[in-house]
Amino acid sequence: MHRLFAELEPSVTVTEQNLADRVRYILRSNTFDVTELERLRREAVPSSGENAAAEDAAPQLAEQTANVDAAVNTPVVVDSNDDETVAQELELEQMRSTLEEAIVETRSTTLENRPRLPRLALSKRNRAVVRALNPMLVTYLEASRDLCDTDSILFGAALAVCRIIGAKLSTAGRATGQSSAIPAWRIRIEERIAKARALIGRLICFRSGNTRPRIVRTVRMAFAGTNVSLSQPDIMQKLTERIDDLKQRIAAWGKRIRRYTERSTRFNQNRLFQKRLYKSLERPIVSGTGPAPNQADMVAFWRSLWSDP
Repeated sequence: MHRLFAELEPSVTVTEQNLADRVRYILRSNTFDVTELERLRREAVPSSGENAAAEDAAPQLAEQTANVDAAVNTPVVVDSNDDETVAQELELEQMRSTLEEAIVETRSTTLENRPRLPRLALSKRNRAVVRALNPMLVTYLEASRDLCDTDSILFGAALAVCRIIGAKLSTAGRATGQSSAIPAWRIRIEERIAKARALIGRLICFRSGNTRPRIVRTVRMAFAGTNVSLSQPDIMQKLTERIDDLKQRIAAWGKRIRRYTERSTRFNQNRLFQKRLYKSLERPIVSGTGPAPNQADMVAFWRSLWSDP
């Protein structure tokens, strides 16, 4: 290996041990991804005419070449953003089959029924997967028929990346929407109400004489940041004030939910009324046909509507 390196880089002075240590460090630290290692291996491996000279090199050359081949064909371990070691198999054949299945599935799926793709973190592992899939897309893109087919190919590639790295995909299509789901703000307010009710229960238990360690710890957390101590003579009054404050907050949060719910209901009703109104305006006007309405029936009909508070 040292003899071959000296022929390739005669201007660089390095010892045999130093060169072996650097190669071993590069292989163990996984500085390069699968695609980069494959390119370096093709550039570094001598041609058939130079094989005879390479066979006379030091035993370390064969060992390091085998390590390079093993690094290409075995799972690659890279460091994620939070310095945790992640092991993931990046075999090219499996990735190619996953890409082909994703493209075929995307081509047969309408745009409305495609899953929503999550936002991926820019980690070394994710970038390695993308770099390995990019060369595979050339064949599909060259055979693309139109812009829609190109869009299906690119979306299938993104879907394949998510499946390879194990990202969670949404099962609902794009056209489903989130109209029937509970809004995030309401979930947050309901969680606050549930925590406040649980805290009120603990405070009432402590006020009733329950001094279990869990109850006492919760009461101390409720008065954290204040000058209230459990050994004060007016602790019962402080507990009552704290409970009343939590009850008022729960009532305010409940009114907020009801106010937003009523506003949403009015908005949906107005929108439905506008649709019916516009639809009626689009119909042809027919006048002078049929019997005239009865006055008593009209009064009874509108009285039943407007007499309701």
